[in-house]
Amino acid sequence: MQITIAQCNLTVGAIAANCNKIVEVTQNSPVDSIVVFPELSITGYPPEDLLFRPDLYKRVDAALETIAAASAKHVVVVGHPWRENECIYNSVSVYHQGQLLVRYHKQALPNYGVFDEKRYFTPGSQAASFEYQGKKIGLLICEDLWTDQPIAKFDGQNIDLILSMNASPFNQEKQTEREALITKRSQNHNLPIVYVNHVCGQDELIFDGGSFAVNAAGELVSRLALCNESIVSLDFEQDFTKGEIADLPASEEAEVYQALVLATRDYVNKNGFAGAVLGLSGGIDSALTLAIAVDALGADRVQAVMMPFKYTAQMSVEDAKQQAEACGIEFDIVSIEPMFNSFMGALTPMFKDDTVDTTEENLQARSRGVLLMALSNKKRRMVLTTGNKSEMAVGYCTLYGDMAGGFAVIKDVPKTLVYRLSEYRNTISPVIPQRVIDRPPSAELAPDQVDQDSLPDYDDLDAILEAYVENDLSLNEIVSLGYDASVVKKVLRLVDINEYKRRQSAIGPKITQRNFGKDRRYPITSGFGREHAQ
Repeated sequence: MQITIAQCNLTVGAIAANCNKIVEVTQNSPVDSIVVFPELSITGYPPEDLLFRPDLYKRVDAALETIAAASAKHVVVVGHPWRENECIYNSVSVYHQGQLLVRYHKQALPNYGVFDEKRYFTPGSQAASFEYQGKKIGLLICEDLWTDQPIAKFDGQNIDLILSMNASPFNQEKQTEREALITKRSQNHNLPIVYVNHVCGQDELIFDGGSFAVNAAGELVSRLALCNESIVSLDFEQDFTKGEIADLPASEEAEVYQALVLATRDYVNKNGFAGAVLGLSGGIDSALTLAIAVDALGADRVQAVMMPFKYTAQMSVEDAKQQAEACGIEFDIVSIEPMFNSFMGALTPMFKDDTVDTTEENLQARSRGVLLMALSNKKRRMVLTTGNKSEMAVGYCTLYGDMAGGFAVIKDVPKTLVYRLSEYRNTISPVIPQRVIDRPPSAELAPDQVDQDSLPDYDDLDAILEAYVENDLSLNEIVSLGYDASVVKKVLRLVDINEYKRRQSAIGPKITQRNFGKDRRYPITSGFGREHAQ
């Protein structure tokens, strides 16, 4: 018996296109094989409130009919939502020779972090299996394996193999966590398990693939590549014959970098943009964003603009130009001075009694935002914003300025990781000038400005942010780790008062345990921060 793992890049809501891909992959798979697709493969994952639309189910039903008709020479295992008796289920259907063999409803519904499945789905209550070529095969869906109860229902049922359909999003070291969990389940129940995952970028989520199979002893017998579509067929008799095992990324930086490339490529392409445009400042954040964009889209689809002002260092202009040439992209230098002066000319009568402050700094950033958005409109290119997680956390960014754009590539990347990713990318080919990596970071909105004029050292800042944002530690608990109380209090206050900014930021791909997005839903109007800072 052969099992074909179909690790496909599918698109949420593109039901007809997804159906066509499912049929094509099925027809190109070995005859008589069981072709297994990911969770909710017909609709893509997560379909969110599309699940409340009655017309969605008409399209799903039509797709299921098409897939059933394509199952003459294969067994097709496909995920989809199913509506019955005013309930919606997260389901898998198995077709062979045009007939439905079994339909299974997911039992364990995740409702934490980025998951909202209890908003939509009713949990199933029954185990489900089917027989093929003398083997009895059990079905599970994603979260079913993260708790022990669903798989335990197969104990004593003479099950030969488990197929698990998944939509498991990426974060750092997630693949290691998945494989450890499935190994444990396999060993505890003496069952081979096939784990099939999506591979795509979907808004702020990255599904990194890495589908795999383990034998009854929990030993890895096959792994598909991370962050790439892949179709692999495995031989199964009493257990699996060992197949190809794709290497895991050589480092955390390699793992994160390829995930960001996938997320950027799919967001720009699936939303119909001709390419991307970004402001290239000569700093490390925009340098890394440019490298990712070029690797995702190709140099011919990326434009960078250097927008200097009187505070811009000559080395910034030189470094931006050097990187643009190394990447082979379209590059322009446009001074913001005329635009800034025009704005100030209009505002000066109203500012006559006020001193110069951050207003003038923010106006520089907003002048750049106006230019980039005009290019986006004219050229149909998505503006990529370049702010990192550390800056986003403490509000070290300008609304409608450097925050203006459609996709924030490194929004969930702490500043310390920005440096490591930049150094990693240069091991592939040296596209980021070394001076950009080595020089102190600066927004260059005032004379001789550096980030540490306003912020703690990034090593300390990122550690404090991880403790507060990702681990939910209190002020006193963070101080007990050895950080200065006044610094911690300042950082926590900045995080709390800048929720309104983050709520207006472009979405960006999640790579950490908790991102500023679906993972963290805090009120904008709140006295919590004021109280704990007292």
